[in-house]
Amino acid sequence: MTATIRKYRILRKEVIKQLYYSKMLTLTELSSLSHKSLPLITNAVSDLVKDGYVLEHGLAPSSGGRRPLTFSLNPQKQMYIIAVAMDQLVTRMVIYDLLNKPQNITYTLPLNLVDDTDALPKLVQFIKSNISLSGIPSEQFLGIGIGMPGFVNAEHGVNHTFLKSPDEKSLTGHLKKSIGLPVFIENDSSLIAFAELKFGMGKGYDDIMVVNIGWGIGLGMIINGNLFKGHNGYAGEFSHIPLSQSNKLCSCGKRGCLEVDTSLLVLVERARSEMANGISSSMENLFKDESRLQGDHFLDAARAGDPLALSILSDAAFLIGKGIATLIHIMNPELIVLSGRGAAAGKFLMAPIQQAINEFCIPRLADHTEIKVSSLASQSELLGAATLVVENCDFA
Repeated sequence: MTATIRKYRILRKEVIKQLYYSKMLTLTELSSLSHKSLPLITNAVSDLVKDGYVLEHGLAPSSGGRRPLTFSLNPQKQMYIIAVAMDQLVTRMVIYDLLNKPQNITYTLPLNLVDDTDALPKLVQFIKSNISLSGIPSEQFLGIGIGMPGFVNAEHGVNHTFLKSPDEKSLTGHLKKSIGLPVFIENDSSLIAFAELKFGMGKGYDDIMVVNIGWGIGLGMIINGNLFKGHNGYAGEFSHIPLSQSNKLCSCGKRGCLEVDTSLLVLVERARSEMANGISSSMENLFKDESRLQGDHFLDAARAGDPLALSILSDAAFLIGKGIATLIHIMNPELIVLSGRGAAAGKFLMAPIQQAINEFCIPRLADHTEIKVSSLASQSELLGAATLVVENCDFA
């Protein structure tokens, strides 16, 4: 491939990416966002229209002069993205079109990454089975994006914590060979942050922190509008800031980590202990239902106003807020987004977190930092996984 052809393909990909994130743009807007000249953008869009990727969408609203044409991705272009969102206990999969419209139900697989030695072959079978169920030919898939917990080196396609490849080579290489499609992986909290930036509460902001509240407490950071991952790609280990006053051993092998007092697994354990000591709660009946995870039952109880669940959640949220106060002093973000599975608790997280920030953060910094609960919540990692494909796949 010549350098000229390579540059042109990169330009086409950039146009598709900008339309994917913004839904509808004029040629001038595409030129501005891509930092390319208007003639180059015009030629690329014209070719993408001919190839069926892009549609003329009509005239933009009048701003006083001649109304420009707007363009969008073609919903009839039969190209699809496989998005996989993993946490320590549950794996979900959705197939999206280029407009991020799901083409089927959300497939769900209980999968314990910590204890299940067959987690990797089960993941492969799960993805392959759902591709078959979809009825979509493999050549219409652009690729597979997978968000997963752990120390993930996206560049080398390796997760140093979970899902070790049996041949000791890259995880993405193993998955690509097993499934037959391009595969891209990234840390779950990083993907959640990117999804919030492109589609959620972070849209339009440059400096944001996204707290992923789940079985652990993750952090994704956006600096100057770009995902920040640190020197080796492992930035954001919020769970392991030493804020706990207990002597509990963390999964990382250290003591005093934030995670040992704030993860959903710990909150469920505390609720069970309190009920065993005679505290009454609606969770006594909820926990009997094994069709859902107990962490989800805990969040349901908190949303329903269960006093025990709210008390436990408030203690954890206050400690999370104390950690966030520390991060505000370091990063001075415009916005903090509470996202992930735990964001389902919504407004019940806000008061104790804000209380901790008021108590531990310098007012001049705290007063200029917004805190919002994600509107994407449980969908954020799936959308982030989809963006991973758009950012990395090769559009013909």
